[in-house]
Amino acid sequence: MRKKIEKTDAEWREQLTDEQYRVTREKGTERPFTGDYRVTEEHGIYHCVCCHAALFENEHKFDAGCGWPSFDRPLSSECVAENTDNSHGMRRIEVTCARCNAHLGHVFPDGPPETTGQRFCINSVALNFHAGE
Repeated sequence: MRKKIEKTDAEWREQLTDEQYRVTREKGTERPFTGDYRVTEEHGIYHCVCCHAALFENEHKFDAGCGWPSFDRPLSSECVAENTDNSHGMRRIEVTCARCNAHLGHVFPDGPPETTGQRFCINSVALNFHAGE
């Protein structure tokens, strides 16, 4: 992983749309079934919208029916961090970008059993897709 990225709130607000900022910097969630990358079929890599780090490969995406892009694994274990999230009266595992600490979504143990058994449920607004990578 490349050098950690740290910016002020003002710098992030200047770089990101209001929705990108709300989700990635304030730990928000986009509404289900509204994201741009929910049904993408092209080969490519999903990058962090904040720092452009490569995070997920489209080949590991599956339709979980939850309304957000779901992946059975990150591109590598070094590109994301997992943190305990006790918000909203439940215990979940938050997934963040290891390079810039952007909130990406959550990981659940209900993914495809024939692969990793994990479901990385990720906000589309936190990602940029690069086709052909």
